[in-house]
Amino acid sequence: MATRKGKQALTLLLGQCVPSMKENAAKIRVKKLDFDAHLNMYFNKHEYLYAHDPEKLCKTGDTVLVQSLPSRLTRIITHKVVNVIYPLGDITDPITGKKSVVSKYRDDIKRVHEIYGKSENAFDYDKRPPRGSQEGKLDFSHKEGYVKYHEDPDDPQTHAVH
Repeated sequence: MATRKGKQALTLLLGQCVPSMKENAAKIRVKKLDFDAHLNMYFNKHEYLYAHDPEKLCKTGDTVLVQSLPSRLTRIITHKVVNVIYPLGDITDPITGKKSVVSKYRDDIKRVHEIYGKSENAFDYDKRPPRGSQEGKLDFSHKEGYVKYHEDPDDPQTHAVH
């Protein structure tokens, strides 16, 4: 029986970066639709894959575009990170490309503030610090992850991967 070696199609997938303990690799959660023939409906099914990311482009929570590699780098690394589509925290409407807050565009919120006046408690999105400025204080996504094996009230283990 002869095996066929031909061109392998390079596929692009959209997924979300999740915490990983691999060096130079990111763990990506890709949502696929699974068809149930009995109910005649599609249901969400998540698959996890590892993507080569030596430049550390993606952080936990980012939506990234990954591409399959022509050949595996290791036994588990089968893809590479192409780029970050949406960083965590900045919600961008995929159709218009405008930044949004819940169900309103930021431009519309600015216009309302110009017409009716800005509240003292209103959050100013233009003056906020960029993502990563809270590293070490409130944001610990840059820390090395490790597996939490036990619960100890004296040692909270804040950077553990569950």
